[in-house]
Amino acid sequence: MPVPKYNEMYGSFLRALKDGKIHSIKEIKQAAAVDLGLSDDDLAELLPSGKQGLFDNRIGWTRTYLKKAGLIESPARGQFLLTEEGKTAFPDADVIDDDYLRRYESFRAFKDKGADKGSEISSQIAETTDKSPEEVLEDAYAELNASLADDLMAEVMKLTPTDFERLVVKLLLAMGYGSGIDDAGFVTKASGDGGIDGVIKEDQLGFSSIYIQAKQWDPEHSVSRPEIQKFAGALQEQKASKGLFISTASFSAGAKKSAEAAGIVLVDGNQLTKLMIKFGLGVSIEHVYEVKKLDLDFFVDGF
Repeated sequence: MPVPKYNEMYGSFLRALKDGKIHSIKEIKQAAAVDLGLSDDDLAELLPSGKQGLFDNRIGWTRTYLKKAGLIESPARGQFLLTEEGKTAFPDADVIDDDYLRRYESFRAFKDKGADKGSEISSQIAETTDKSPEEVLEDAYAELNASLADDLMAEVMKLTPTDFERLVVKLLLAMGYGSGIDDAGFVTKASGDGGIDGVIKEDQLGFSSIYIQAKQWDPEHSVSRPEIQKFAGALQEQKASKGLFISTASFSAGAKKSAEAAGIVLVDGNQLTKLMIKFGLGVSIEHVYEVKKLDLDFFVDGF
């Protein structure tokens, strides 16, 4: 039989977790394939690019959307189980589709994120014809990056506080700060760091440096003014002129105002994942597509 669409596999994915235990994504795929009656030939079918299995791609989106709706959770990398909400919804497994998932605020928020950039690309393609192919590609790219950013943040939140500080330093180095300088970036010792979590040297002798505060806090919360003021005090003790406060959380209006007054640069969770994607930290390139256009100059001057 043809490989079902991602939104036609919600029930099979949930049934693979019906025992309430933690299962690996491999086990879930195997159980879902049996539940759907897919043959080896079906599972061997590839996307048009020929670089990924069609089933693997679609069930990956099945997993993403169930997770965004809060019906499943991932206690560890590649491991999943039903949430309490998922257990409540399980009897409806056979009728769960995107419309059903829209009853959950977290799913609506994810699907509607960046709606002005066309995050609901699937419905747009089906329901509208007023967009050019280039716009459809851009919309799909935005949706893929939105999903990737959420997955990145989930992994970042699983890091230890020390590893998060190392991640922040690695990001600054990947962005080009401290380029060409030996041991340009380092994480300070946990004890007695004076409120400074990391340092990036901007010159060989260390006359100019960027001092970093890295806070791995709940993305749903915000950093308040007192935290910025404490960091500003730590910068003064170091006689530092450049401070960078990076957090997985957002920043309150008061925090932003305080940071501006102190000359501190703020990077919140959304900016953090965007920078990680842009500079290739924690991500890898899966596909590269070339979009070509007609070269009229060739036909005018090329002969």
